[in-house]
Amino acid sequence: MVDLDLCYTPATALAELIRRRELSPVELIDNALQRVAQVDPKLNAFCALYPEEARDKAKAAEAAVMRGDDLGPMHGLPIAVKDMTLTKGKVTTRGSRIHEHWVPDEDAVVVSRQIDAGAILLGKTTTPEYAFSWFTDSPLFGVTRNPWDLTKTPSGSSGGSGAAVAAGCVPIAEGSDSGGSVRGPAAWCGIVGHKPSFGRIPFEIMPSLFDQSWHFGPIARTVDDAALFLDVTNGPHEADIQTLPEPLDLAIPIDGDVRGLSLGWSLDLGYQTIDDEVAANFMIALDALRNAGARVEEVAISGLPTRLDPRWCQGGIYYAVMLGDKLDEWADRMDPGLVALIRKALTKDGLTVKSTELMRSEHWAIFRPVFERYDAFLCPTMPIPAPDASMDDSDFDYIDEKGRYRGIEMTAHFNQIPQCPALSVPSGRTAAGLPTAIQIVGRRHDDLTALRIGKALEPRIGWPAWRPPI
Repeated sequence: MVDLDLCYTPATALAELIRRRELSPVELIDNALQRVAQVDPKLNAFCALYPEEARDKAKAAEAAVMRGDDLGPMHGLPIAVKDMTLTKGKVTTRGSRIHEHWVPDEDAVVVSRQIDAGAILLGKTTTPEYAFSWFTDSPLFGVTRNPWDLTKTPSGSSGGSGAAVAAGCVPIAEGSDSGGSVRGPAAWCGIVGHKPSFGRIPFEIMPSLFDQSWHFGPIARTVDDAALFLDVTNGPHEADIQTLPEPLDLAIPIDGDVRGLSLGWSLDLGYQTIDDEVAANFMIALDALRNAGARVEEVAISGLPTRLDPRWCQGGIYYAVMLGDKLDEWADRMDPGLVALIRKALTKDGLTVKSTELMRSEHWAIFRPVFERYDAFLCPTMPIPAPDASMDDSDFDYIDEKGRYRGIEMTAHFNQIPQCPALSVPSGRTAAGLPTAIQIVGRRHDDLTALRIGKALEPRIGWPAWRPPI
């Protein structure tokens, strides 16, 4: 029988129970595998599992505890890694038939650091092909579903990781974020997702080491668990020339005292249509922060590009560089949306590509005065609750009859100013039981303040006690 209380115990608490010899890593891993067997046939969160290896490592972890060895901060904890991310000796498909049998010969730094800290890899999680979509549906593995409602999407592109954590399969999963791929799944699955400051965690898995949109980040059920992931994985590494030179040393548990903080907020970023229940829950979260002692003021945001066309051009060009020469052979076996994005990018000239930097500069010009005045900026993470899993990105990219944008890209603006960390935590649930979320954007490189604000909301919103009906 699956022990659901164990499934939903925070990672920090599990690690302490293991250190005190009150919980066996073998028991924990067995329970996690049983939970995966129970729910994943409905969710499709995992594309690969390593049960025998995980059990063997759990036995070794238990032996280390009994010997009195020095234990890492993630000792014995089950984790999941997104199938975009390199894992040594294990197939890494990136959700694509192109890489259906590709086996990397090394782990990504974000993986090796967790394993060195004692974590045990349970499996790889599903992603849309090359992580390009808000909907986790790949040509290889099909549709991934939301544990709060199996007809809904968990979002993308780290949708498998989001579903796995929300369903209690693992307490922490890795995600990657170039437009919201950590924060989107966190928002629609009712959990915590953090896009750290750019360069905080080494990101060396893509061809260019000079792109500034991609981030690794934690998907977890509590702010402290997200901080644990960040504490273990952050710090400079020669594999990524853009990593920050000084590691961030986090004191866990995170201090949730927000008294005296000055917080600016915008409901719609000046252009976005927002669902009524998302808006109502966002306002409740703002009131909770006021009651916790923060000064919370509305900020007028104007001038943000509505459709983010330059952002999609930027992403499309990157995909075209990686995959453009593969279209002749693989296009009919790839996601049509990704193929269309690449084909469009192949028509762009150098001036258009360079103009994306001007768009990013405009973003900073808009938000610089905000961060000069406020300790953090708040807005909804996603403008709507999770939509149907049968939909796709093209269903959410148009201007309505009132001239307002109907899209789901409220996160991507903060990849254009990537040095600013962005944390998503739940803000409440809709009448239908679907989670909503608030996005907390910190000053550049100030991950700690964003985490503090999220921690202040945690007992006031109460999401660690939530359990989806699956």
